[in-house]
Amino acid sequence: MLPISREQINSYDIEKKVYSLKTLHTPRISKVFAYWLMGILAITLLIMFLPWQQNIEGSGVVTAFNPSDRPQEIQTVIAGRITEWRIREGQYVNQGDTLVVISEVKDEYFDPELLKRLKEQIDAKLDAINATKRKIEALNNQITALKDGLNFSTQKALNKLQQAKFKLLSDSADLEAEKIQLAIAKRQFEAAEQMYKQGGVISLVDYERRKAKLQESTAKVIAMENKVLVARNEVLNARIELNSIQAEYNDKISKAESDRSSAVSYLADAEGEYSKIRNKYASVEMRTNQYYIIAPQDGFIVKAKKTGIGEMVKENTGLLTFQPADPSIAAEIYIRAMDITLVTKGRHVRLEFDGFPALQITGWPRVAVGTFGGTVSVIDQIDSKEGKFRILVTPDKNEKWPKQLRIGSGVYGWIMLDDVPVWYEVWRQLNGFPPSLYEEPPDDEEKKKKSGQKLKIKLKK
Repeated sequence: MLPISREQINSYDIEKKVYSLKTLHTPRISKVFAYWLMGILAITLLIMFLPWQQNIEGSGVVTAFNPSDRPQEIQTVIAGRITEWRIREGQYVNQGDTLVVISEVKDEYFDPELLKRLKEQIDAKLDAINATKRKIEALNNQITALKDGLNFSTQKALNKLQQAKFKLLSDSADLEAEKIQLAIAKRQFEAAEQMYKQGGVISLVDYERRKAKLQESTAKVIAMENKVLVARNEVLNARIELNSIQAEYNDKISKAESDRSSAVSYLADAEGEYSKIRNKYASVEMRTNQYYIIAPQDGFIVKAKKTGIGEMVKENTGLLTFQPADPSIAAEIYIRAMDITLVTKGRHVRLEFDGFPALQITGWPRVAVGTFGGTVSVIDQIDSKEGKFRILVTPDKNEKWPKQLRIGSGVYGWIMLDDVPVWYEVWRQLNGFPPSLYEEPPDDEEKKKKSGQKLKIKLKK
């Protein structure tokens, strides 16, 4: 109201009397509500600048870190018939305890003394192998002796042939000498005959003596020719004898070598049969041990897949489910492909297990209640299912997971990343962007290099 008049009007009294003026003022509750809105807005703006730790969410199940600790199916290696159950479901068994007993169903293994029969066959075949080896050794000695005899007889025949050749050469030389004597005697006889006919230059006695000498030389030549022919026959006979000796010994050696080859062939077949029988013996012995299905390690019998006595089972048939005792618990979590590049080994993870109440504020893990800490130990190189990648999270060294955890229980996890303002996280969630990092996560080789450099620095210190 403008101060035109000096009279003062009490507006409060007027407003009390005039109801229309009362409706023109803002209600008190609206002012209080406005103050509250302004306070909430201020607090919200303040919260928007608080640090928020980014995380990647994933779900999965509880599993065992070591494959040997995971649930497994106990199978029978051979076909058979169940004759006895020595366990019940939920029972704890030690390694080596008998779980199930089965009996034989194949007729070729019905003989209760089959192993004894096979052992007898093995011994008999071994004796045959040893006898064949001795025969081969004897044949080797025989072949060696025949070769030595061949060398000796051949050398003897060669010497005889050489002697015959020398005799032939000597007789041939004597024949040539006698031929020369015959020519001389013939020339002397012709000269004596001419001189005797010309008037008795020489006497009849000289003439007849030269004639007799000619006949004597002729006889000697004929005798030496016969002697040379005999020597040639002796050379020929020596050659024939040499060839005969070689042929005879070669025949004997060939026969001995043939017998040796037959013995070696039989030995090879016998050793092959011996190996087959030994293999069958070992297989039957191993098959006999497979009649008893034993526990591979300490653990619990979860569920029997076959029931009753007398039920037939085939090879590789699952008989029961077995859970090893004291497994190394881990969390198997599946995360989206767009987030896998931000996950590295050693990242801290907060976990919430089914059956364990928890309050998790993802951006402020220190405020969380009922969650458990873990570390990323394994990251799969390929996707596992529905385009998601599997990671294995093991317990943190500073925290213990509940002992009541069972393999197969559900788990929800948050892989913790870096700190960002709350407003940035809200903006990221509204736009559906992946979490961000200030720097690219190091790969395994860079981690090894950094750890090696740290170790060198410690050693230098």
